[in-house]
Amino acid sequence: MKKTLLSVCVALLGFALMSATPDVGGQPQKRTIYAGIAFYNLENLFDTLHDEGKNDYEFLPDGSYHWDGMKYKRKLEKLSRVLSELCTERVKGGAAFIGVSEVENANALRDLVAQPKLADKGYKFLHIEGDDARGVDVACLYNPKMFKPRKSELISTTEAYKKFSDGHITRGIFHVEGSLLGEQFHFLVNHWPSRAASSESREFIARIVRGVVDSIQAVQPNAKIVIMGDLNDDPDNKSVTEALGAKLSKKKITSPQDLYDPWNDILRKKGQGTLLYDNMWNLFDQIIFTANMLGDDRSDFKFFKNEIYMPEYMTTVEGRYTGAPRRTTSAGIWQDGYSDHFPTQIYIVKEM
Repeated sequence: MKKTLLSVCVALLGFALMSATPDVGGQPQKRTIYAGIAFYNLENLFDTLHDEGKNDYEFLPDGSYHWDGMKYKRKLEKLSRVLSELCTERVKGGAAFIGVSEVENANALRDLVAQPKLADKGYKFLHIEGDDARGVDVACLYNPKMFKPRKSELISTTEAYKKFSDGHITRGIFHVEGSLLGEQFHFLVNHWPSRAASSESREFIARIVRGVVDSIQAVQPNAKIVIMGDLNDDPDNKSVTEALGAKLSKKKITSPQDLYDPWNDILRKKGQGTLLYDNMWNLFDQIIFTANMLGDDRSDFKFFKNEIYMPEYMTTVEGRYTGAPRRTTSAGIWQDGYSDHFPTQIYIVKEM
C-alpha cells in the first residue's frame, strides 16, 4: 500500500504545479495538486477520404469545401496547438482529459495526436464510431501519465431518439471511466442536437444523460461524474436546468449527488461565451459535475475554477465578427482558423 501511494505521489509531482504550506507544530508540509479537464468542439475535423455509409462528401478534395491535404494538415497543426495549451496555466503537463466533438473518425484522431505538440506530451485518444449521418463523433484525448482509462463505451441514443424525432438520429454519449491521478472519475462526452432541431430534442437527450448519471450513482453513490460537451443550449436553458437537473448556484445544492453547472455567471454576468451567433454570445460548451466535487475538504479532488480558453491568436481581430472564434471556414471561404467554438476548461485541486 505504501509503495502504491508513493508511486502516485511521484506522478503527481511530475505533472502538476504545487505549492507547499509551512510546517505547523512539526507537522509535514501539504502539497497542493492541480489537474485540468477540458472540452473542445473541433469544428469538422475530417480527413480527406470517404467513409463508407457517411455523408462526408463536402469534406473531400472535390467537395464544396475543397478539403485537401494542405487544409487538413493546417487544421491538425492549429488544433494541436490549442489542445496542447489547455490547462497549462496551472498544470505543466496540460489537461489530463479532453473531451472533443465534431471529429470524423479514428484516423483523424490518430493524425491529431501524432502532431508534435501533442505527441511531446504523450496524448492518446479513445473513440468509438457513432451513428451520425455526417460522420462527426464525440471522443476524448487523455494524458496517460495523469489519466488511466478503465473502460469506455458509446451509449447510443439512436433508437430512443428515432421514436421521438420521426426517424432522425443523433450523436451518442461517450462514457469513459478511469483513474485521474489515483481517483476514480466518470466522464460523459456529449454533442446534443443542433439548434436546427427543436429545444424538446435537446431536452430528450438530456433526460437520457440524466438516466446514465442515475445508473452510475445507483451502483457507485459517491462517484465523481463529469458531463461535458457542446450542448447546443446555454446553462440556463431547460435542457440543462430541468431535463438534466443541473444547479446553477451552489446555494441550491442539497446533495453530493446533485449536478453543478458553473458557467451561467460567465455568460450572463461577464458576457462571455464560446461561440457568437447573430452577434450574440452563447455558451454551449459546458463542463458540469457532481456536487461531491465542491467544498473545502481537499483530501480528494475538488473544483477550483472554470474558464473559457480564448487567447488572442484564436480570435477574429477585425470585421463584423471581431472577438469571435477564428473558424476554419466562413461563408464558404477557407479562413485557416481553428474552430467556431472556444474550448472550456476546469481545474480541480487536492492537498496531500
